[in-house]
Amino acid sequence: MLTSFFWSGEAIRSRHVSDIVLSGIVDVPEPPLRLLADWQREIASHLVLEPGDVEVMPLARTLMRWPDYTRCVQTMSDWTSARGLPEVLASSDVALMACRGARYHHDGRQYGSAVFCNLFLSEDRGLDLHFPASGHRIPLTRGTAVIFDTGQPHGVIQRDSSGFNAAHFPPDEDRVQIFLTWELPVENTHVGHALRISFDVAPSTASQLNEEQVWLNGEPVTVCPDSGRWCPID
Repeated sequence: MLTSFFWSGEAIRSRHVSDIVLSGIVDVPEPPLRLLADWQREIASHLVLEPGDVEVMPLARTLMRWPDYTRCVQTMSDWTSARGLPEVLASSDVALMACRGARYHHDGRQYGSAVFCNLFLSEDRGLDLHFPASGHRIPLTRGTAVIFDTGQPHGVIQRDSSGFNAAHFPPDEDRVQIFLTWELPVENTHVGHALRISFDVAPSTASQLNEEQVWLNGEPVTVCPDSGRWCPID
């Protein structure tokens, strides 16, 4: 069993890590040229994304330069509501992110109390969002919407590849994806039901921990950044 140990208030709580990935395509208007230019400047001058990097972008500037932002959020709210998550998006934290691919990782050591909801804003760059443990592989294009458990290993890789390879992201090619991400609270009843998450599956272990982590078959694990396979923590 794959188990996430996460902060719930002042205590660590345990839960099952869901292998359910909800995905689809929503109608997202093309970002205006001045916004695309602003994203490019930010990436080139401040982020300096290396292959596999995932970094935060300034959301406030995007809000000022994109009149259709509210429409995007409403479209995502309608999409999540149709999947049994009514009004969850409006009360969840949102961030704007950029990635030049993404090495395989899980986010259960920092976001174990959340489920990620992502909306991709860039055109198709020949990249897939890959979940090696569950087998899901989702082509990324403008309007791709995804909801998944933060404890599930995932990466952004070249479409015809079987793993992450930095050589697939040469500096002279635009392989960057911009996306919005919301942190949906995993303890929300609708979120837990939609991903079929069971809680308090290892209460005795949880009571002895003081940090968030992911365990597989009773042992803490990490993820190989190139293959996405689970590895024991030394």
